[in-house]
Amino acid sequence: MFESTIQFIKKLYPEQDFIPLHAPVFQGHEKQYVIEAIDSTFVSSVGAFVDKFETDFSKYTGARKAVVTGNGTAALHAGLHLLGVGPGDEVLTQALTFVATANAISYCGARPIFLDSDRVTMGLSPESLELFLSSNAEVREDACFNRKTGKRIAACVPMHVFGHPVRIKEIIGICDTYKIPVLEDAAESLGSFFDGRHTGLFGKVGVFSFNGNKILTSGGGGMIVTNDDVLGKRGKHITTTAKIPHRWEFVHDEIGFNYRMPNLNAALACGQLEQLPSFIENKRETALIYKDYFSKQGINFFTEPPGARSNYWLNAIILENRSERDHFLEETNKQGVMTRPIWSLMPDLAMYKDCQQSDLSIARELSETVVNIPSSVRIR
Repeated sequence: MFESTIQFIKKLYPEQDFIPLHAPVFQGHEKQYVIEAIDSTFVSSVGAFVDKFETDFSKYTGARKAVVTGNGTAALHAGLHLLGVGPGDEVLTQALTFVATANAISYCGARPIFLDSDRVTMGLSPESLELFLSSNAEVREDACFNRKTGKRIAACVPMHVFGHPVRIKEIIGICDTYKIPVLEDAAESLGSFFDGRHTGLFGKVGVFSFNGNKILTSGGGGMIVTNDDVLGKRGKHITTTAKIPHRWEFVHDEIGFNYRMPNLNAALACGQLEQLPSFIENKRETALIYKDYFSKQGINFFTEPPGARSNYWLNAIILENRSERDHFLEETNKQGVMTRPIWSLMPDLAMYKDCQQSDLSIARELSETVVNIPSSVRIR
């Protein structure tokens, strides 16, 4: 049934016996910079490339402050900590997300509340958010509380799925009404813009990931961005063990996190960041090719939302039902074309099954029908 699609994908990525979902490409100064880092002997968390990566990342995104971390989950945890999320609090997020979103909330001692997805973006639905808050929340002075549990709703974490921006301005507007700060999980959306503004810069804090499968990789790594100078300075402080700078004394003024990125990884990231515009151009071209092909096949190819310019980190198709999805997954992977389903819903996982949730009709439909297809930068 899907033989023509398999052959089409193989022609897009020729000369590969196995076509991965998303493989890194190293065609710039990555090796040169890593060697420079080794030669400098500064291979751990202090070094010129750490500083350069933060500076260059700020310039690219437009953020006033960028704080590099060891991975994206660490960035999420530290970002929530910066917003004051703590034990006993609750945090609003989407049920259809990668598990790191929910895990980072749990690291703070807080509990996630899972809301439905928006069909247009696959991210957090503003309608679901508004309905939940109007039915369950009340503002007391400068904080929002859940009438059902009595707990403080300390933050909202929308996640930009596969690099496609959520309806972030609507989400921010709703959360502002209820005095809820927003942290954007922009792990997958480096190079994506909404209304000309980079993702991660609409909320109080945004976070990115540089895992090996991301559009830019440092092997492992993450970044916190903010336009709040105070939050930015504190973000750097708490992610570097909260050590007060001194030439020899070891004084730490609060419980901090050892979430630093080694200089070796930052060197790799600097080489990757220089190529990011060409990576995005390449991937957007691939998305257009996919869109044209799947429209002729009568298959729903997921495209960027109105007002957005997406990085198309992972391309996705939406099939008719779970049976068709499973058949597609079986056939493609059997023939050396890597495909995968979207994530399980968070409340379907054992550790989150008792969390409060809204109606999840759209999220469940998407979880049973969405498939990611090969999306690597194509070597030409």
